[in-house]
Amino acid sequence: MKKVFTPQVKIAVVALLAIVVLFFGIQFLKGLSLFSNDAHYRIKFNDITGLSTSTPVYARGFKVGVVRDIDYNYDKLGESITVDIDVDKTMKVPEGTTAEIISDIMGNVKVVLKLGDSKKLLAANGWIDGCINDGTLGDIKGMVPAIQKMLPKVDSILGSVNSLLADPALRTSLHNVEDITTNLTTTSRELNQLLAQANGALPTVVGKAGRVMDNANGVMLNANKGITEARGAIRGANTMMGNLNNKVNELDIATTMAKVNATIDNMNAFTAKLNSNEGTLGLMLNDANLYNNLNNTVRTADSLLTNVKAHPKRYVHFSLFGRKDK
Repeated sequence: MKKVFTPQVKIAVVALLAIVVLFFGIQFLKGLSLFSNDAHYRIKFNDITGLSTSTPVYARGFKVGVVRDIDYNYDKLGESITVDIDVDKTMKVPEGTTAEIISDIMGNVKVVLKLGDSKKLLAANGWIDGCINDGTLGDIKGMVPAIQKMLPKVDSILGSVNSLLADPALRTSLHNVEDITTNLTTTSRELNQLLAQANGALPTVVGKAGRVMDNANGVMLNANKGITEARGAIRGANTMMGNLNNKVNELDIATTMAKVNATIDNMNAFTAKLNSNEGTLGLMLNDANLYNNLNNTVRTADSLLTNVKAHPKRYVHFSLFGRKDK
């Protein structure tokens, strides 16, 4: 019987198997699923700098798929570039979702899906709008023009600094600073010596200060005693005032005032009678004739007494033998 599998056929079969394994191995190394049924979507980009197949696709920081294919239309250069992505079929992609190409400082590139707010889901093979987000590198690129404008000023400043450093006056100033430092060192040494002397005299000063504080404490104690005595005197005065207030409260002020008012009324009535022509005192104070009569009577009586003293025998005569004519 003739053999079917000749050595040439075996070599061909092995070569085909090797090619198949190599193809699927490359796909596997790229991160593409070999036997999966992931959802397929297409993204439109105007620029895909740094993007390649097997680039990871993220949503909310989690890897959800990879870039499967990139289609660039060489005939229509003005049209956008189509990027095919495979996303986990269990992930729900709403309408309005966008995609961004983000590059970090290390040059790693990834596609980030910005999920939309629509409740309606995007159909399989649906289109997603994409753009490039430079991130930190973009901020650095934006700063480049400003840095370029600053370079002439920085160059001018460096030139001024070089001129200043080349000025001999700066060297002289540095030498002066060295002299000043030396003087400060000497001053510090002398100050340390002075502080050492002060530390030696400090116990004596502290002792005197302690004695002064003791005297001050004694004075304060005496002052406290005086304050205590003054407080006692104040309490005594307050007690006396309280007793006085009690006595004043015990007085029948209304009755006393009624008596005072009655006395004042009597005095007013007595004064009114004196001022009137009623009664002896009133007539004596107000009647001039009565005053003149009384004055004449007193004057006559005075003259009579004078005459009696001068000639008592005329008015008094006592004799045992009878009266004689004068």
